[in-house]
Amino acid sequence: MLTALIADDEPLLAAALQSALSRLWPQLAILAVVHDGASALAEINRQRPDFAFLDIRMPGLDGMAVARSVSGCRVVFVTAYDEYALQAFDAAALDYLLKPIDDARLLRCISRLQQAAPLVQPIAAAPAEAQPAYLSWITAGLGNSKRLIAVDEVQYFKACDKYTELALAGETQLIRTPLKELAARLDPRQFAQIHRGLIVRLAAVQGIEQDLLGRSFVLLKHGGDKLPLSRSFAAQFKAM
Repeated sequence: MLTALIADDEPLLAAALQSALSRLWPQLAILAVVHDGASALAEINRQRPDFAFLDIRMPGLDGMAVARSVSGCRVVFVTAYDEYALQAFDAAALDYLLKPIDDARLLRCISRLQQAAPLVQPIAAAPAEAQPAYLSWITAGLGNSKRLIAVDEVQYFKACDKYTELALAGETQLIRTPLKELAARLDPRQFAQIHRGLIVRLAAVQGIEQDLLGRSFVLLKHGGDKLPLSRSFAAQFKAM
């Protein structure tokens, strides 16, 4: 059975999250609910939960400090503030939940944790070399207009000069990370490169078609987008 800890300095919000998790993911055992960073660190080291839902702003040790002090426990940050997103990325968090959390967003988080569950191992059995921390979400937008986007909401990534364009359902966003650098941070079980300037989410793909000239295209399930599939990536992509 998978286990978790909740740390939030607001008892009512901690209780609400515990209730929502129990309702939406009854198989998850909540080992402890604490209200400060020091208690969170102590309970994580004592009980070894698989996951920790950590508020960021807590008395004493904050959630970031707790996350950087533990190993073998995957972290989800739960906060009312979006300015910590880049720090959460550096801490290899599995997800970043903004309060208030609705059921739909929590269900997406649960799905992400369930996918990560096979990688969760007891600390004593952890390999010497850490597993790669793939992106779960991305901070998109330029200037003061930024938002958090879960990678499983992205249809495809497209190189766009010095930026990368994220194609979502009905809209696009820009990030400053070059596509080549981004490719190394995406889970190869979820994403595949189909062109020098294109990476597609596999679950968004409907199929492949060829035109009369023999050129291959990847068809997406939503929006009717048709993306070029280059010969250099075709064989590997078709084998997936």
